[in-house]
Amino acid sequence: MDEDTKSIATPLLESSPSGTASRLQTLGNIIVSIVGTGVLGLPFAFRIAGWLAGSLGVAIVGVTTYYCMLLLIQVLCRENLASNGSSVEARTYGDLGYKSFGSFGQYLTEFLILVAQCGGSVAYLVFIGQNLQSIFQHPGLTFQLFIILLVPIEIGLSWIGSLSALAPFSIFADICNVLAMAIVVKEDIQQAAEGEFSFGQRTAITSNLGGLPFAGGMAVFCFEGFGMTLALENSMKDRAKFPRLLAQTFGGITLVYILFGFFGYMAYGDETRDIVTLNLPRNWSSIAVQVGLCLGLVFTFPIMVHPINEIVEEKLKRLQCFTKPCHSDNNSLTRLGKIGIYISRAIVVIGLAILASCVPAFGVFASLVGSTVCALISFVLPATFHLKLFGSSLHLWQKALDSVVLFCGLFFAAYGTYNTVVGV
Repeated sequence: MDEDTKSIATPLLESSPSGTASRLQTLGNIIVSIVGTGVLGLPFAFRIAGWLAGSLGVAIVGVTTYYCMLLLIQVLCRENLASNGSSVEARTYGDLGYKSFGSFGQYLTEFLILVAQCGGSVAYLVFIGQNLQSIFQHPGLTFQLFIILLVPIEIGLSWIGSLSALAPFSIFADICNVLAMAIVVKEDIQQAAEGEFSFGQRTAITSNLGGLPFAGGMAVFCFEGFGMTLALENSMKDRAKFPRLLAQTFGGITLVYILFGFFGYMAYGDETRDIVTLNLPRNWSSIAVQVGLCLGLVFTFPIMVHPINEIVEEKLKRLQCFTKPCHSDNNSLTRLGKIGIYISRAIVVIGLAILASCVPAFGVFASLVGSTVCALISFVLPATFHLKLFGSSLHLWQKALDSVVLFCGLFFAAYGTYNTVVGV
């Protein structure tokens, strides 16, 4: 980021307080935004791709995602610098789409973000359903039944007005993620000490090339939270230090991902499940971690769904029967409008639950979401915006690098989607 860009102090997201978070707070926000349930599918991805190919794939995805995050921040800051003194400024990802390709670009960007949020929400439900099915093993208790039982709870939570009351549960879920990862590593070390597997029995690079994009889609899904880039950068008090902090955090997360995927695959080999917690022995510690993960995700699901509700409710508030005349704030809703908001949130939860009940497996779905919308949002759009808005001022190597990211992202999205759909 150049010196002119560093001096920009224009807020990127109106809903986020600008310049209040310390370095430590920003570090925590980055980790919470990026690390999610997808990490527990990495050992399965390493099983599909091989431990060496999987390690290289996660490293490449991590570096590319970091680079594209910097592109997004750079484009936004320069656009606001160019807009200084005018009434039109870029504040969101959708605004960049509008500045690049007009209304079509804005609608496409917001649509992809909406689909990505829906995909992440569905993955949460599938994850909870499969883990509860593993805990309460009974022929009549399918994971679809557990998802249905969750619907009334999630509808009630989605009606809570303040999301800040649910935010601590997101941290709780991440703590459970760490505990699950620790237990998997412990199991691996224990099996290695007992000589229950040989390193040579594990595949380094799969002979099935179709497994590589499948594993790549899972890796992309693991680096979730790309849409939070602008809010995270804007929230930091010393924004000039954000790129370096982001690089350090991404480096640490990528290393942890590689080690966890490696150890998980080494522990269970060809028996590795698409959610590695399903491989854990049935003892009190493993069950406690699984229950903790499910409980944390139950309370963080409304946070994941919140952007979807915002988009739906914005459309509803444009209806004359939903709002009082001569009012534009949130208190302008009529009684019918308030009831409509509650109903819309319930419909969103029910719709996502129906989709989740049709998903065959967490790993397949996570790879599909990562290969499609996550790849487009994380790689294709940032590179396209950068080339479109500043192509004439870029060096040749910058144009070449952006073009490589763009076309590789498109190829990966197309080929990864095909492989996921037809099966690995």
